[in-house]
Amino acid sequence: MGLLRTIKSEYEFYESMDQECIVAIERTDCQKIKAFFKRNKGIKPLPSELITGYKMILDEEFDSLKIDFSNTFEFEIKNLHKL
Repeated sequence: MGLLRTIKSEYEFYESMDQECIVAIERTDCQKIKAFFKRNKGIKPLPSELITGYKMILDEEFDSLKIDFSNTFEFEIKNLHKL
């Protein structure tokens, strides 16, 4: 019997509240997001800091979402919420 293993994706997925879209952020850049929220815990309003990522688009052929690698976008970290 074969062994099943979990293959980790290179990206983590967040919802951008201000642009109302799903965003794919590289796993290495996600450390910046965690550090931002840890550093600014309890501060209101949160400062503005940007991170690059990719938007998810609808693939009509398969009727599912896919990462659009053609364009990178800048997102404010304070508006990202992990899915």
